[in-house]
Amino acid sequence: MFERLPSSNRMTVFTLLELIYHSTVREIRKTHSNALVGLLLNILQTVLLVIAFYFMFVLIGIRTSPVRGDFLLYIMSGIFIFVVHIKAMGAVLSADGPSSAMMKHAPMNTFVAIVAAALGSLYIQVLSVFIVLLIYHIVFTPITIYDPAGAMGMLLLAWFTGCSIGVLLLALKPWAPDLVGIVAAVYMRVNMIASGKMFLVNTLPANIIAMFDWNPLFHTIDQTRGYVFINYNPHFTNIEYPIYFGIAFLVLGLMGEFYTRKAASLSWEAKR
Repeated sequence: MFERLPSSNRMTVFTLLELIYHSTVREIRKTHSNALVGLLLNILQTVLLVIAFYFMFVLIGIRTSPVRGDFLLYIMSGIFIFVVHIKAMGAVLSADGPSSAMMKHAPMNTFVAIVAAALGSLYIQVLSVFIVLLIYHIVFTPITIYDPAGAMGMLLLAWFTGCSIGVLLLALKPWAPDLVGIVAAVYMRVNMIASGKMFLVNTLPANIIAMFDWNPLFHTIDQTRGYVFINYNPHFTNIEYPIYFGIAFLVLGLMGEFYTRKAASLSWEAKR
């Protein structure tokens, strides 16, 4: 699918879109040769995470939602955004670099690999979220989302910021692969708490909010709950910060990736 094309057609929009499409399909099938099985495994992972947090809340004595509404929907509103963000970062970070064997097939390039990894992650996660919510709505109890379009916008914002962080880490990865791996792992672990999915921001004291205010996921999850529940209005977070954060990291990451690509070496592939 990556045949060499004449120079006049190599950079056409349709060629690029077709290449992104085929690369995205390849990314989706990376986890499992059967796309349906891969989707089911991702759904199972998300459901297990929701169940684990539900029992954790029950064990510590929290049996009702801090917001007037469905308790499990409150948990899922945080888990879904967290998973979309982390999976997007991980997918982009694992995208093929400039020294990958895939880059030997013209007109394949690192930009296509990054976009394909990001879109593949988005496809799997959005489909998983819709299926889990649909099953919960039909089998267990009907749910109502106050502003579905706004909630979907926050999910896309979480994906965008995750991709931005992933691009920056991907640009740094060939220079310090071990350090980047540690940073990515620490960021994922810290966000188990710092993302704010375990608590309601409006109920936190100011000193605790100040500790997590740097995190774009902290803002995104809180804003999501404002769109999901009619009785909740976020007072201490905003949408602008994650947007500016994502744009800044994306620009820095693309600049770093451009520089890294120019200095690409085949020996880097051995470090991956």
